[in-house]
Amino acid sequence: MKKANVIAACSVAFSVCLLTFPLSAGDWPMFRGSEGNGLSGEQDVPLSWSAEKNVKWKIPLPSTGNGSPIVSNGRVFLVSADKEGTKRSLLCLDRKTGEQMWEQTVAYDKESATHKTNPYGSTTPAADGEKVVVWHSSAGLYCYDFDGKELWKRDLGEFRHMWGYGSSPVLYKGKIFLHCAPGARAFMTAIDFETGKTIWETDEPQKGNGERNENNKYMGSWSTPVIAKVGGKEQIVCSMSTRVNAYDPESGKIIWSVRGLSGKKGDLAYASALIADDVCVAMAGFGGPTMGFKLGGEGDVTEKNRLWREAKNPQRIGSGVFIDGYIYLANSGPNTFQCIEPNSGKVLWQERSGGAAHWGSMVYAGGHIFVTNQTGTTFVMKPSSKELKIVGQNKIDERSNSTPAISDGQIFLRTFKNIYCIGK
Repeated sequence: MKKANVIAACSVAFSVCLLTFPLSAGDWPMFRGSEGNGLSGEQDVPLSWSAEKNVKWKIPLPSTGNGSPIVSNGRVFLVSADKEGTKRSLLCLDRKTGEQMWEQTVAYDKESATHKTNPYGSTTPAADGEKVVVWHSSAGLYCYDFDGKELWKRDLGEFRHMWGYGSSPVLYKGKIFLHCAPGARAFMTAIDFETGKTIWETDEPQKGNGERNENNKYMGSWSTPVIAKVGGKEQIVCSMSTRVNAYDPESGKIIWSVRGLSGKKGDLAYASALIADDVCVAMAGFGGPTMGFKLGGEGDVTEKNRLWREAKNPQRIGSGVFIDGYIYLANSGPNTFQCIEPNSGKVLWQERSGGAAHWGSMVYAGGHIFVTNQTGTTFVMKPSSKELKIVGQNKIDERSNSTPAISDGQIFLRTFKNIYCIGK
């Protein structure tokens, strides 16, 4: 489907669901914040820092990793792993001082592939102020209390891919939603947060071996699901390798799906789907398609709901943000910033970033967008549909593929060497 005219506003009522577990003020409890969309209600956040300026504390990390930090009930959690992936760890730090409170490490003795740009330790944990859950891919899903005591663990299978793993758990109403992929088997699952028992699993059909499709092109999805309310009902929305699915959170039934993520270079998805009022925008990886479609319906709604599809795009790994009617993106190859209209896909502006590629996702707080590039420079910009408005470039000069966490007026940044707490 080519780019179409904007379709009149549909009647589907949409709102992002608020989490229903207890949180401390200013918590950033999972990947991209409490609602998984990168948006924060924080108003007073630092706009300027360096490796020394406005640094409350800096703690060396035992290894590299692409996973991002979270903040919950006075603790900072992040994932680590050794170079070979045989030891995968969850670290717990005191948010006031950065002091390590505990570390829990699990062993994995099988050979496990990844890519040099995606070191082991590439997921982000999730917490509710009392318990924290972390997915170590083939090494298992683990839940701990805030003292580091193991509460339960689950072996969800082996996930082998030449580019490694990266999807992160999402917490909602006592359930863990996890996109288990990429690999020979890919599926969405819901797990009881209290007991670790499987509530449901829904397999995603694949044509290929998990690494390459039936045409010998690359395949796989690393997308973290998002939670939406469509027509008054919660749905779990996730970009799979060829399509976007919406799942019933109680049963795991696929409510609707939209095809269109397959591209000339393969079937790939890295970024999370972006919910923009009553429209969803999904982006394939490796320069593949981007598409926008109306939320809602039943079954395959591709022809009925899809508004537009653009076959060729920049490489997109991190996720963008939706602010005041527009979507903002930071791309990787070419290294550009973009603003697009979700209803039409029209690019309102596109500018070179002037820096390295962006693998981390955008976040928004205090009227500003923050995104960190691969050399550790965090760009700060004002959202504008008319032009790129960069108000700051904060350099740390340490490699990073992670997404900032924002909590109580502080910014937590992970690089390959350290974790920083930035504060005024």
